[in-house]
Amino acid sequence: MWNYKYSGLCFLLFLISPVIKAQTRIITIEKCYELARQNYPLIKKQDLITRTNNYSIENAGKLFLPQFFVSGFASYQSQTINFQDVVGGGPGVLIPPLSRDQYKIQAEVNQTIYDGGQVKNQQDMIRVNEASQQQNLEVNLYALKDRINQLYFSILLMEEQKRQNDIKKDNFRNAADKALAAYQNGTALKSNVDELEAEIANTEMTNIGLEANRKAYSDMLSIFIGQPIDEHTVLIMPPSLLPDPVIRRPELNLFDLERNKYDVQERQLRSEYLPKLNAFLQAAYGRPTLNFVSNDFGGWWVGGIRLIWNLGTLYTLKNNKANLKINKEYLEIDKETFIYNTRLSMSQQNGELVKYAALLQKDETVISLRTAVAKAAKAQLENGVVTVHDYISKVNEEDQARQTKILHSVQLVQAQYQYKNTSGN
Repeated sequence: MWNYKYSGLCFLLFLISPVIKAQTRIITIEKCYELARQNYPLIKKQDLITRTNNYSIENAGKLFLPQFFVSGFASYQSQTINFQDVVGGGPGVLIPPLSRDQYKIQAEVNQTIYDGGQVKNQQDMIRVNEASQQQNLEVNLYALKDRINQLYFSILLMEEQKRQNDIKKDNFRNAADKALAAYQNGTALKSNVDELEAEIANTEMTNIGLEANRKAYSDMLSIFIGQPIDEHTVLIMPPSLLPDPVIRRPELNLFDLERNKYDVQERQLRSEYLPKLNAFLQAAYGRPTLNFVSNDFGGWWVGGIRLIWNLGTLYTLKNNKANLKINKEYLEIDKETFIYNTRLSMSQQNGELVKYAALLQKDETVISLRTAVAKAAKAQLENGVVTVHDYISKVNEEDQARQTKILHSVQLVQAQYQYKNTSGN
């Protein structure tokens, strides 16, 4: 006959299973890198850098637009030219003297025709500075990966250790239940039950510490990625990686961009001693006018081509070039030092990889032996050959061997990702 209660339970489980799945969130370490980058306040500088440099490039380009200048003056002087004294007076000839007070208001328009490449070099320097600023930002954001690695693998370690601790607790619980049954049948001592219960309490206290540490690390990781990490969040153990010895750190690109600055500065030095050519138009009103024998107010204009060639920059050109060369050499030394230190770190971390791989092989051997001893102790306990204390000691030794393997397993993968982060791969 059909069991309606059973069918109702199945239908209920069918309804809530999508809810349970929806609550579970799976996060990988690569996703944490991505979220931490997006959530870090420093990322907001990217857009600000781009906008600022766009304005600067636009402003530099406007130097080729006509430039307007307005000036004016009013003056009074102690004397002026008396043309009557110069040309002499004759019958009917009267040349009025110039006024001692003079006035002029003038507007001038300059149009650059050739600037020796200064505007182009200025725009190039703005672009190089922007690229350098953006790359420096990338270097700072890249440093987040170290902190994500530490938190992510610490959480995984806490979870794996708790899982093993729960297995140990279950083993003690089974032994305690059997000891209790034997005590009730009069074939065992009450102290056997108490000793096993005490070990169960110890495992529960260990779990409290592991859970507290896991929550602390999770809360910090949650702040970094801007998303909650709770009991419904599953962190995936990353796959193992093979070490890549090639260095691809973002700092190397930053060194190259800094070198480009010096190349642009060298071009700027050349443009400084090249001639500059512009057209100009002046319009003015005042007294006296260009007709200097007239004492009347009037307007006038002047237009033409102006050549400016400042050869004084040649005096310092050689030393300025020498300074740029020295700065490049400084930069190359910094780059070589960075690569040198990075290779040292990679060498040390590669030694860690070899160490953890070797330890894991030994862990397997130790676990196999400790497991055999613990199984034998369990059988001996059931037959009354060993005491509960001896059995607990053997189980703890097996658990310690397994916990050591868990630690080495997590440390190996963490070291692989640390090596990856150090090399920039």
